[in-house]
Amino acid sequence: MKTFAKSFTNLFALWVIVLAAAAFQWPHAFRWFQPWIVPALGLIMFGMGATLTPADFRRVLEQPRAVAVGLGAQYLIMPLWGWCVARWLSLPAPLAAGVILVGCCPGGTASNVMTYLARGDVALSVTLTALSTLLAVVATPYLTAWLAGTFVPVNATELLWSVAQIILLPVTAGLLARKIVGDRIQHFIAWLPVLSVIFIVMIIACVVALTRDRLLTSGLPALIAVVLHNAGGLALGYLVARVAGLDVIRARTIAIEVGMQNSGLGVALARKHFADALVALPGAIFSVCHNLTGSALATYWSRHRETPASPS
Repeated sequence: MKTFAKSFTNLFALWVIVLAAAAFQWPHAFRWFQPWIVPALGLIMFGMGATLTPADFRRVLEQPRAVAVGLGAQYLIMPLWGWCVARWLSLPAPLAAGVILVGCCPGGTASNVMTYLARGDVALSVTLTALSTLLAVVATPYLTAWLAGTFVPVNATELLWSVAQIILLPVTAGLLARKIVGDRIQHFIAWLPVLSVIFIVMIIACVVALTRDRLLTSGLPALIAVVLHNAGGLALGYLVARVAGLDVIRARTIAIEVGMQNSGLGVALARKHFADALVALPGAIFSVCHNLTGSALATYWSRHRETPASPS
C-alpha cells in the first residue's frame, strides 16, 4: 500500500500532463467535475487537518524566527511578486487576477514532500504549511481584493466566507476527527496522498476543459507569467531567509514553502467567484509548474547537503 501510494504520488506531474492533454482533446469528458471542485478541495483540507498534531504547533515556540520569516515571506513575496509580473507582462485582466489569486494562497502540502526530498527542515515546512493555511482564511481574501482588485472587481467578504468553508471548517473537522477517533484515522491518512493527487488532477483537467478554446490564445502568456511567478517565489524566499540570518537548511525550506502554492485553492476560488473561467487558468498551470521546479530543486539540493544549525 505505502509503495503504491508513494509511486503514484511521485508521478503527480505526469498525471497532470496526461489528464490535461486528455481534457484538451475531449473537454466534454471532464467538464462534469466542475460542481465537485470545492467539495474535493474541502476533503483534501479535512485530510490535512487529520494529519496535524500538537507538535506541529509547538514548533512555533521552538523556531519563532524561522516561522515568522516563513509566514512573512509567504504572504508578502508571492502576492506582491504576482502583481508585479502581471503588470510587467501587461496581462489581460482575468489572467492577471488569476496570477495574483494564486500568489495570495497559502503554501501547498506538496512543499512538505519536496522539503523532505531536498533534505530540508521537514518539521518547519509542516508548521509553515499548517499556519499559512489557517492564516489564509483572512489573508487570502483581503490580499486578493487589494491586489487583484486593481484588475477586476473582487468581493473580499464573499471570498472570506468561501475560504472559511474550504479551509477552516474542514481543517477543524479533521483535527476533531483525529482527537475523537485517535490512531484509527491512520488508515484514512495513508490514502490521503493518493486522494489528493486524484482530486487535484481532476480539478486541473476540469479547468483545462472549461478554458480549452481560450487556451489557444492565452495559454502562452499565462505560462510565462506562472514560470516567472514560481521562479521568483523560490529565489526570493531563499534570499529573504538568508538575509534574515537563517541557515541554509531553513532557507531552502522557506524557499520551497514560498514557491509552492496551494494552487488547487486558487482554482476553486477562481471558479466560484469570477465569471471568467480564464481566472482559473494560472492556478491550473501553476500546479504543473511548481511540482516540476520543486522536484528539480529538491533533487539538486539533496546532492548538496548542509548541516543544519540549532533552531533560533
